[in-house]
Order: sequence, then structure tokens, then C-alpha cells
Amino acid sequence: MKKGKDYIIFPLDVPTRDEAMRYVTLLKDQVGLFKVGLELFVSLGPDILKAIRDMSPAGIFLDLKLHDIPATVKRAFLAASAYGPEFVTVHCDAGQGWLKDVAENNPGNTKILAVTLLTSLNSQSLGRLGFVDDYVRDLPRLVLLRARIAKEAGCQGVVCSGREVAMVKSELSDLIAVTPGIRPAWSVVSQDDQKRIVTPKHAVENGADYIVVGRPIRDAKNPADAAKQVAEEIESDF
Repeated sequence: MKKGKDYIIFPLDVPTRDEAMRYVTLLKDQVGLFKVGLELFVSLGPDILKAIRDMSPAGIFLDLKLHDIPATVKRAFLAASAYGPEFVTVHCDAGQGWLKDVAENNPGNTKILAVTLLTSLNSQSLGRLGFVDDYVRDLPRLVLLRARIAKEAGCQGVVCSGREVAMVKSELSDLIAVTPGIRPAWSVVSQDDQKRIVTPKHAVENGADYIVVGRPIRDAKNPADAAKQVAEEIESDF
């Protein structure tokens, strides 16, 4: 049975190897995966992935959010998957054909996660970018549309807000759903740049397969204890 800690993805959103490995050392037995994003991967390259594997049994989520012309994304995904991460993210804005080209050229076990809509965006911010149709006024509908596109293209999962995950899983139950923007009730702060946040409890209740929990753990006085608290909250729903 999946344990509470297995749901947790901890983002190593730090600029240096020393900082990253400090958190890996603290959390290696408290989380299911470590997320390596653009900042750390650009700073240190693939060597950081080996360092994490040597230190921890947790998996690796390579969060590069690839977005370019199809040929470039296909080659970039192939290069990233060669390092054997559990997941690599790609944006799904370019549509089904673009995603399908990547999915059909996936040679290994790395799963493709399509980013449906960044959790830093809401209807107002999309409107300012020039998006004005009905989907922008109904973000869950937009996310579900993009999840369908990802599924039809052959992606194994999606990244979606906890506010949309129940809708996605009710229709596309076999898609892996990774939910960012997670804030335990004891950690919610004002002026948060995540617009569509939910608690670990609600995200898992609504069907999230994994939750990304960053600042509440990273900024805690004792990160390992904070991770345990998140896991306990999740397990209280089993």
C-alpha cells in the first residue's frame, strides 16, 4: 500500500549542490521523489541526478517544462530521459500532434507529464496575456481539455492544480496526476505566488497521485518533521 510519504514530491529549488544535498540528506527517507527544476539542472547538470541517487532511495522528477518546436522538444526529452528520471515535464500548449511526437519517440521508462496550466496563473492573468475565450473564464474546463489532449497524445500523466484534479481523475482515471501548489493549512501565507492552492488532504482526497510540497517543508525549522506532518495528514485519509 502506498504510504503518505510516497505521495510527496519535494522540489530542490535551490541554486547550489551543497544546499540541494542538505535537503536530500534531511528528507531522503521522508519523501517519494525529489524534483529537480530548471535552476538546479542548469546550474549543475546531470551530475546532480547521480548525487541524489547515490544518497537517497527516492525517485527523481526532472521538471524542465520543455516547450519549443516539436523537433527540439523531442530531442531534449530523449536527452533528459537518458538519465532515467521517473518523470519529465513538457508543456501541452502546442497541442496533441506536438505531444504525440514526443510520446511516440520515448524509448524508456521515463513518464511524460504534460503541464496543463501553471499554478501561478489565474483567469485574470490569462486575460492580460490576451486569452479571452470561454475556457479562460472556466479554468477547470481548460485544464480538462488539455488533459484530454495529453492523454490522446500518449502522455502518462499531467500536472494540474488540486482544484482541477478531481475533474481530471473522474474522466481520465488512468492518467497520473501530479498536483503542485500544495499548502498545508498550518503553512498558508499571504502574497503567495501560487494562485490555485489546496491542502495535502484535499489534493489526495480528490485523486492526486503525487503532491509537490516545497516551501512548507523547506522553510520549516525542522524540514524532516514538516514532511512527516504532511505524510501523517495524508495517511489520516486512508
